[in-house]
Amino acid sequence: MRLSRFHLHTTKETPADAELASHRLMLRAGMIRKLAAGLYTWSPLGLRVLRKVEAVVREEMDRAGAIELQLPTIQPKELWEETGRWEKFGGQLLKIRDRKEQEYCYSPTAEEAITDFARQELGSYRQLPVNFYQMQTKFRDEIRPRFGVMRAREFLMKDAYSFHASDADLAREYENMKAAYTRVFTRLGLQFRAVQADSGAIGGDASQEFHVLAESGEDALAFSTGSDYAANVETAQAAAPGARPAAAETLRKVDTPVQKTCEDVAALLGIPLQRTVKSVAVVGEDGFVLALVRGDHMVNEIKLAKVAGLADYRPASEDEIATHLGSEPGFLGPLKPAKAIRVVADREVAAMADFVVGANERGFHLAGVNWGRDLPEPDLVADIRSVVAGDRAADGGEIRLARGIEVGHVFQLGRKYSEAMGFTVLDETGKAVVPPMGCYGIGVSRIVAAAIEQNHDEAGIIWPVPMAPWAVAVCVINPKKDAAVDAAAEALLAELQAAGLDAVLDDRGLRPGAMFADIELVGIPHRVVVSERGLAAGTFEYRARSGGEAEALDRAQLLQRLRGD
Repeated sequence: MRLSRFHLHTTKETPADAELASHRLMLRAGMIRKLAAGLYTWSPLGLRVLRKVEAVVREEMDRAGAIELQLPTIQPKELWEETGRWEKFGGQLLKIRDRKEQEYCYSPTAEEAITDFARQELGSYRQLPVNFYQMQTKFRDEIRPRFGVMRAREFLMKDAYSFHASDADLAREYENMKAAYTRVFTRLGLQFRAVQADSGAIGGDASQEFHVLAESGEDALAFSTGSDYAANVETAQAAAPGARPAAAETLRKVDTPVQKTCEDVAALLGIPLQRTVKSVAVVGEDGFVLALVRGDHMVNEIKLAKVAGLADYRPASEDEIATHLGSEPGFLGPLKPAKAIRVVADREVAAMADFVVGANERGFHLAGVNWGRDLPEPDLVADIRSVVAGDRAADGGEIRLARGIEVGHVFQLGRKYSEAMGFTVLDETGKAVVPPMGCYGIGVSRIVAAAIEQNHDEAGIIWPVPMAPWAVAVCVINPKKDAAVDAAAEALLAELQAAGLDAVLDDRGLRPGAMFADIELVGIPHRVVVSERGLAAGTFEYRARSGGEAEALDRAQLLQRLRGD
């Protein structure tokens, strides 16, 4: 490949609307060009990187025993109505009509389509297990598309769906896919963590996310220093608290005329924030609920929604608070409510003694509060808070937090979709049974951006070799137009390619500064300079994009370095 015959269009200007490094650098390197909000054209350069990622994903899916197919991107309304997701998926679902006024959607995911395919093709347990996958464009109508291809409306995704004769076999394939994903991200040269996760809108019985670690990541991750435990903060758990201490204080009412937050109350009383309790009023399907967490903790919305009766909870209104508690926000607590209420206490709160809560009276709190003595035991004790850095982990280690970019997700869907769509197969006894399903997604285009977030500097991108558009750039410096220099560069290119190295020849005739700046911006891992001076000395100038000084290497040393011998 010669760059003089390739479309490479880099720019020095930093786009004003590009917030993330990956967005800025992909635009500057000419990898993508914006067509409309959340829609991007992948240039020949960007497509080379995308195809490198695709190839690794495809190889590992094939190696894991999955079978590739291709589903339509445009899917009929009727399929989505079978599962109830035509309405439930929300505004992200792009709905369209054809000339006959028939309604369709542009697929954001393909559970319905693959289940329809499976119910037509699979009729017996003898055809199971099977895992179908595709590499296909998806569309989600993001309210605010941003960060370039990181959160685009149109994106490239690898999605796979497995069907099984038993739950045990689904669990086996789930582990198989986790192992395949680990190989994918390892081969791509990325630093990543697999974390326990919430299944979200897809649903299912078990779920794990794969995150590329980067400070710019949107997701907060929690991990333990004592083991390989890691989870999304939405689901992460700290160790259970110890036994509740005995009461040591008397119950008393304290004047807090303007102190409405736990922080202000703790400061007024001169006590640690950890001795206060925060009361959060919500309304679920079973009515009014008061959720209690320690003053230095936050209610975790995902965990709270998993409490029975709170799947679709909402914050209580001030009128509802006044009716049930006889008070106003800022002074709420579980003691002496105006009406009977349900109290859900976080595990930490249930283990507290001598704590401070609102008095359900404007301008007052109660101190020295104890369970069993001053108020009944909570109706339910559950883990409903978000972990914080420094929490004790169940394995004895310490919880620490990091940022991550989600690039993969595996689900044990169970029978949610196959049951809703009436898909059955005959088991060994001839009985019709509903097969459980698995779902496994990788954001192929997002991986490209995530890799840049993890690997860049002021000069540009620093690609891991497996993802780079080319592994080696042979740069020609030939101001005198010496034919011997050009011939040497072409001979070196051919030798590198014969050695199995993906190399490109920069023969555009640029000055060294501009040429090297382009090679660094584009992120090619290895740069080799062919020049008249080097030929005279029998050497090439070599420099790794990842850092270090330029070196003069002879041909044998250069090949050894590039092959990693």
